[in-house]
Amino acid sequence: MLNKQEKIFKALSDKNRIRILKILQIKPLCVCEIKELLKLAVSTVSKHLSILKDCGLIIDDKVGKWVNYKLNINSNDTQVLSALLFVQLLLENDEIILEDRKKVKEIDRSVICSK
Repeated sequence: MLNKQEKIFKALSDKNRIRILKILQIKPLCVCEIKELLKLAVSTVSKHLSILKDCGLIIDDKVGKWVNYKLNINSNDTQVLSALLFVQLLLENDEIILEDRKKVKEIDRSVICSK
C-alpha cells in the first residue's frame, strides 16, 4: 500500500505533471497537444505520462490513430480518486494554470500533430 502512495506522491511532486493533470481536467489530449502546451520535448512528455499512468492517475484510450490521455476518474482505487480530487482543488487561480486552460481550449490537434 505504501508503494502505491509513494508513486502517487512522486507523480504529484513535479510541476509539469501537475500541469498535465490540470489540463486533462478540461479534455483528453494526445502527446502532441501536451507537448505543444508545455513546450517540452516529446520524450519528456512521454516520461511524465508514463509516471502518471504507472500510479493510476491517468489512462490512455486509443481512438483511430490517436492515443488520448485522460484522468482516471472511474478508478476503483480510493487513493487515486483522492489524489485526483486534491489536484482538482489545487492551484485553481494560479497564473500558469489559468494560461494553460486558455491554450487547451484553442489547441487543434489536426494542425499540431501534422508538423
